[in-house]
Amino acid sequence: MSKFEKVTTGMGEECGVFGAYDMDGGEVAPDIYYGLFALQHRGQESCGIAVTDTYGERKVMSKKDLGLVSEVFDEEELYKLHGNLGVGHVRYSTAGASLASNAMPLVINYFKGILSIVHNGNIVNARELRQELVQSGAIFQTTIDSEVIAYHIARERAFTPLVEEAVKNAMKKIQGAYSLIVASPRKLIGARDPLGLKPLCIGKRDNTYFLASESCALDTVGAEFVRDVEPGEIISFTKKGIFSDVTLQLPEVNRARCIFEYIYFARTDSKMDGVSVYDARIKAGKVLAKEYPVDADIVVGVPDSGLVAAKGYSEESNIPYAMAFHKNSYVGRTFIKPKQSQRESSVKIKLNVINDVVKDKRVVLIDDSIVRGTTSANLIKMLKKAGAKEVHMRISSPPFLYPCYFGTDVPSNDQLIAHSHTTEEIRELIGADSLGYMPVKELREMVGDLHYCDACFTGNYPMEVPGEDISHAFD
Repeated sequence: MSKFEKVTTGMGEECGVFGAYDMDGGEVAPDIYYGLFALQHRGQESCGIAVTDTYGERKVMSKKDLGLVSEVFDEEELYKLHGNLGVGHVRYSTAGASLASNAMPLVINYFKGILSIVHNGNIVNARELRQELVQSGAIFQTTIDSEVIAYHIARERAFTPLVEEAVKNAMKKIQGAYSLIVASPRKLIGARDPLGLKPLCIGKRDNTYFLASESCALDTVGAEFVRDVEPGEIISFTKKGIFSDVTLQLPEVNRARCIFEYIYFARTDSKMDGVSVYDARIKAGKVLAKEYPVDADIVVGVPDSGLVAAKGYSEESNIPYAMAFHKNSYVGRTFIKPKQSQRESSVKIKLNVINDVVKDKRVVLIDDSIVRGTTSANLIKMLKKAGAKEVHMRISSPPFLYPCYFGTDVPSNDQLIAHSHTTEEIRELIGADSLGYMPVKELREMVGDLHYCDACFTGNYPMEVPGEDISHAFD
């Protein structure tokens, strides 16, 4: 075993996608860089940018590698990427191993030219589609399901006059969750799965158009939020105009946005499908205060996704809100620690308790989820060591009971503490004085009339899913 061990804490994110097209011919690589920087919370494993010049030879220039956006790109590297049309990606591995070759964008050369593709999500029938392609002679360069999508778009392009049609025909074959951005030599195309599991939105700044996983990335580049890409919609930006195809759309009642975007994944300053992430988390905290009242002195949140829910709990309960943790902002979700024996203390690298805030206090501690229970136990231990008299834990999601097949890295059942333990047993294991989870029926309070997917809590999947874990189907 290596002297150093790689440790990932908490829930695994999804991925982030970003696209830009400057109709006036300006450079878009800097915009894509800043857009990816704003989406870094969605994935810290790898990143990449691919650009092309629609006025020149239409060559694609790209760079991608393992690491954070600030690690992969410096100013010199960034300004080598010349072009007014491009796509970018930050990745968290949910399907495919952690390899540099699996970083996106995927840049494919085929008989119609070059396509650059980025994808957020997971394709549940990827193994079947991949096997069909292999048997017909396809050679794969990666172990990610995104390459399956790319192959199908390229193949469909042989029988269609437009790239958009090829994307639509590929969408008819793939099943699962995806937000997709494709840059062809002259077009920027965005597509969202018919269920709307993965987010995608449109922005505009002067004569430059953007596509992004979250609206916060549009703010970063000074773009105006235009609207969300609708579930099942294909939208294309060309010099001739903007075109939308909604023939694959489903009725609202059949859509299934990922509820965990609002609980945890999305940045607090984002808005998705008309719902403010900040407001959704405030409402979650208020629900927890109504469902699980307790006599306490302060309410604190686990940075970052527990902070807003803690504020909501405080507002509803009239218990003062306090900041009990200092967060080390220079540590990503994955870091290196020297010894296995230090696993339980690894959380201290990221968070440290402000002793004077919690000493002799009865504390309500708000977090977004409990996965394995290790992090929660460590946080409670730290608070009590700092002098907290009681720690009452409240979780703004229901217990994780089922795997996710759509791009969220929920561990297998045997690693989910709630799968094999009751709430009371979990309370004892983590050392809390009381424990309350968000009731499944109250998730509706967070997002209003939106139809959403809560399968990781209920087992009610919005489509047929494999009878096995597909998170590393091709490794």
